[in-house]
Amino acid sequence: MENQTGRAATAQLSIRNLHVHYTTEGEVVRAVNGINLALAKGESLGLVGETGAGKTTTAFSIMRLLPKITGDIAAGEILFEGLDLVKASEEEMRSIRGNRISMIFQDPMTSLNPIFTVGEQIAEVYEIHGKADHAASLEKAGDMLELVGIPRGRAQDYPHQFSGGMKQRVIIATALACNPELLLADEPTTALDVTIQAQVLRMIKDLRARLGTTLILISHDLGVVAQICEKVAIMYAGRIVEYGKFSDIIRRPFHPYTEGLFNSIPRMEVESARLTPIKGLMPDPSRLPPGCVFKPRCPYARDVCAERAPEPVETEGRRVECLMYEGVIENKMGANHG
Repeated sequence: MENQTGRAATAQLSIRNLHVHYTTEGEVVRAVNGINLALAKGESLGLVGETGAGKTTTAFSIMRLLPKITGDIAAGEILFEGLDLVKASEEEMRSIRGNRISMIFQDPMTSLNPIFTVGEQIAEVYEIHGKADHAASLEKAGDMLELVGIPRGRAQDYPHQFSGGMKQRVIIATALACNPELLLADEPTTALDVTIQAQVLRMIKDLRARLGTTLILISHDLGVVAQICEKVAIMYAGRIVEYGKFSDIIRRPFHPYTEGLFNSIPRMEVESARLTPIKGLMPDPSRLPPGCVFKPRCPYARDVCAERAPEPVETEGRRVECLMYEGVIENKMGANHG
């Protein structure tokens, strides 16, 4: 259940006004700029946007894995089961990472250590968190491999002996080893072919349902999100410009950027010689434009959009950031969606 503000009535994870900066050679890159999210236990959320939107930075902030020298959570809270992860000690975070919160990283080719067997790498998760001794951990590692469809006998094999799809299954087994309450999946199928991608997505969906895990799926592919997630947050230039139920947003997007994303996807029921891409490029996060950050690419923009940044507006069960929904400029979105 959600209230009118779009926040889960009983949030397991609540991100409030999160700002994340990277500082390099005197330049400040504003990667995340005041996002708000809330997820109840067992919910699934797709975090969608172009490369550089701030999706992975958001996940790394939850895990507290930002680069120590350049990355900084400049403001905001990340509340997990009531604990503010921003203020948590490193000792507290070590007990949480891989145990209560796990992450599937983007590239399975580089996420596994080539000099240890896959069984040893899964077993290490149990040992680090004191779940079992070495022998029992290896036995549990075999159980996890079987859970993701790999024979337990292959626990003695090394990463180079597995295909890309099998490596990703090992990564998922490692992430789920301690039955985490929250799973962050960062582009988990990017490096896989279409057939293996479908298998991995089906497996994540089945395992999440079986284990009751809360999921944040990071992707630039709305088709992938549609297969797994109930809710979606559309990110652009470090902001969440639209947030709500995926079924509502796909039926009628409210934000011009969301509309552009859907228009750039090929659809079986629509005959078209060419797709309609979103014009222009995402702005440099170290030099964000004044006012609405999407204004330079927006087909509905007016002069005032360069002067005033939109505020989040709650409407029809979702949250959207656009001056059309504040009544500042005429809302012409309905002309394209009946």
